[in-house]
Amino acid sequence: MIVQKDFLNKLKDFGLNSYESKLWVALLSRGVSTAGELSDISNVPRSRAYDVLESLEKKGFIIVKVGKPIKYLAVPPAEVVERVQKKVLVEAELQTKVLSELKDSDILSELNTLHVEGVKLVDPTDRSGAFRGRDKTHEHIVSMVKNAKSSITLLLSKQGAERKYNLLASHLRKAVKRGVNVKVAVPIGTHKDIVEGFSEVGKVQTHKNINARFCLVDNSEILLFLTDDNKVHKSYDCAVWVEAPHFVNYFAGLFENEWKK
Repeated sequence: MIVQKDFLNKLKDFGLNSYESKLWVALLSRGVSTAGELSDISNVPRSRAYDVLESLEKKGFIIVKVGKPIKYLAVPPAEVVERVQKKVLVEAELQTKVLSELKDSDILSELNTLHVEGVKLVDPTDRSGAFRGRDKTHEHIVSMVKNAKSSITLLLSKQGAERKYNLLASHLRKAVKRGVNVKVAVPIGTHKDIVEGFSEVGKVQTHKNINARFCLVDNSEILLFLTDDNKVHKSYDCAVWVEAPHFVNYFAGLFENEWKK
């Protein structure tokens, strides 16, 4: 049986590995079959077929038919989707519960202690990193904003202003309650609702002819985007992060001069 590789790759969304995908597709095409027959038509080694079929049975993709020789019956794909969805939701709920309990656990306290002590040993020149992909850069920006102690400065693009507002609004409100000073610069022409939204959490100014994008926190660390988000796919949006107070403080001074103008 010849099945397109792209089609098999899509079955990873069901939580299946390569062998599981091949055997399940083979069984769907036959309705009911033995392990040997499925091995032959799917090109899965017979020595692995039984283990893989057992795994599929546990996951709810197939049913083991009573009798000899042992045969397997395919579960309708629509039913499989419901089972997989239910399983994912249950696992996510359990994992969320475990992580919630970890927040107040001794384990987290010990891990935090290890991290704090470890940071003391880090050479200042090592406090930097590079990020590729908008999701990763957003995760780091959220972390920076959540840990800000005195100031947060955002210089945003027109396209990025809405994304950053949706991403950071709640975190910025919490930062303001901690006494953090927030400044946001957005391009002229940014949607009025976004400008007003940022105005509720900090000071906002509009600018023109500035294509830079960055997040600057406490005048000590900066996340600087290297790409134009209007010309690059989000998967290739790149940024560098540097924690170097001397350099960042100088960078902040340049921004303040522009802000006053």
